[in-house]
Amino acid sequence: MIRLVIHSSDRKLQSVLAVTLGSEYDVLVEPDQERIKNILAGGQTDVLILDFDSNLGSLDKLLDFLSEVRTFHTPVVVMTDDETRATAMQLVEHGAYDYFRKPPHLLELKLVVRRAHERAQLERELDAAREELHHFSGCDQLIGSSGRMQVVYNLIRRVVDLDAHVLIQGESGTGKELVARAIHNLGERAKLPFVAVSCGAIPETLIEAELFGHEKGAFTGAGAVRAGYFETAGDGTLFLDEIGELSPHTQVKLLRVLQEKEFCRLGSSRPIPLRARLLFATNRYLSEMVEKGTFRQDLYFRIDVLKIEVPPLRERPEDIPTLASHFMRLYADAYRKPVREIRRSAMELLTAYSWPGNVRELENLIQRGVILSETETIGPESLPAMIQDSPHLTVVTSFAGDSFEEQLREYKVRLANKTVLECNGNKTLAARKLSITRAYLHRLLRQGSDEKELAS
Repeated sequence: MIRLVIHSSDRKLQSVLAVTLGSEYDVLVEPDQERIKNILAGGQTDVLILDFDSNLGSLDKLLDFLSEVRTFHTPVVVMTDDETRATAMQLVEHGAYDYFRKPPHLLELKLVVRRAHERAQLERELDAAREELHHFSGCDQLIGSSGRMQVVYNLIRRVVDLDAHVLIQGESGTGKELVARAIHNLGERAKLPFVAVSCGAIPETLIEAELFGHEKGAFTGAGAVRAGYFETAGDGTLFLDEIGELSPHTQVKLLRVLQEKEFCRLGSSRPIPLRARLLFATNRYLSEMVEKGTFRQDLYFRIDVLKIEVPPLRERPEDIPTLASHFMRLYADAYRKPVREIRRSAMELLTAYSWPGNVRELENLIQRGVILSETETIGPESLPAMIQDSPHLTVVTSFAGDSFEEQLREYKVRLANKTVLECNGNKTLAARKLSITRAYLHRLLRQGSDEKELAS
């Protein structure tokens, strides 16, 4: 049962809400702000309803109160009348989950409360998952709870302790190295070296010496013995990024190492066993390169044993708010600035943008926003013109103020129903096609039914 606390000094409203909600929710009515904070601090509240029109002091004091209760991570829903709608929207801008008008429509009230509760549950689950990953260095940087990222997480868990080669494929800036580090840090080699090499950043004339090492006098300028990356990785992990940039000659050399599981330093014929696990990454489609003859087919089959596709940011827009908030906190702390939130209008612009530079571009943009912001929030004015001029999300009609969360939720509901129709009503197949659980699919379908009932 959802535990609901109502903060209001209107005795008539208290009585009405206690009666109408008491049969389905665990309801507590409390007019005192200090007691509210004590209750929330106990961690036993799922949703707080705030009656703005009660005698709660000035708007500034109310905003301060809202800032305090937000620290308890309990979703706050504002209740107001038409005359104060603009103020209610300002409260939403400062962290309230949503608002509804008085007198409340019973179905509307229940739907808003349930959605606030579900959102809080999802955030807690995500925080728990991050906390679990945080115990492994580097893995806490993998952020996102979308269906596409869940597929990535599942594949990572399956391959962590296998010695098979893994090919990580994705556009530039999607976080391929983070995936490689997660595979390393979650596996048995976690305490051993992780060596990352960008093949595209090393000149062709030096790549072999860098990878295999060399003996003294192996070539002009080789004044001493030097171990290469294959050797320095030891029993750990060697991550070869931008593998598609290797020349045909170096591809032949790498293929031999993978076949023989040994290599020689330049200028030496003494074989050295390959002990490291190899992970590969590319932002190019190697299969197309094979067809064009620019990448060896036999090498492609050697490295493409297990493939992890890292999705571009435009294909997982539901992760943008989480990522943006993460980077905001990161750079606010780094630059010691009091930036604490991204305004909804700015978040809508971020979600509407196509992100050709993916997560790396989003991080750089939020870093810029933190630097430029002169208040506690990042607004549209802190975003570059290319973001402000990007096409906006299609606005859907919503009784709850057309907030960003409402629009995104409506899109998910419509996508879920469309996919079920495409799968001829087979919900298991539809859930698999959307890369979500069957339970989550049912929840989306149920939300759609609730909205139709409310609209009728």
